[in-house]
Amino acid sequence: MMFGFNAAEVFNIAIEIEENGRVFYRKARERIADPEVKEIFRDLEQQEMEHKRRFQEMKEGLPRQATERTVWDPENELDRYLKMMADQHVFRTEDEVEERLRGVNDAVDALRLAIEFEKDSVIFFLSMQDATEEEKGRELIGLLIKEEQSHLRRLSVQLQKLTH
Repeated sequence: MMFGFNAAEVFNIAIEIEENGRVFYRKARERIADPEVKEIFRDLEQQEMEHKRRFQEMKEGLPRQATERTVWDPENELDRYLKMMADQHVFRTEDEVEERLRGVNDAVDALRLAIEFEKDSVIFFLSMQDATEEEKGRELIGLLIKEEQSHLRRLSVQLQKLTH
């Protein structure tokens, strides 16, 4: 393992990711005309809110050892590393969402961007799962991965409908 992240740290970032996913789906929905894609994005926006709530609950239910640092880190280097990893893979601010949406002209563009977002989320969570030492934390992060994969499947099916 490269670093010894704990599950609580990962859940903090996961909560941010879900919030920015919610913002993305809301703003993307406003930019497109396709009613079916709008409805999918409306549903995914609601799911992102629900995921955020669930992830907050899961974080609160973590065992004490899952919230402790697994390495000595007086300078908060791990927090900075986690943020850097997330910044490279997913939307982290509303401004970033807005910037990426400027290139969206139709439902196909929006779906492609949504797929990129969900793929990046899965990659981030897989990286963090590998860097988490405690087994329970790894299992809980696995739940995050499954949630994002379900979004990815749904978006991919819709994109295929529109492009084939």
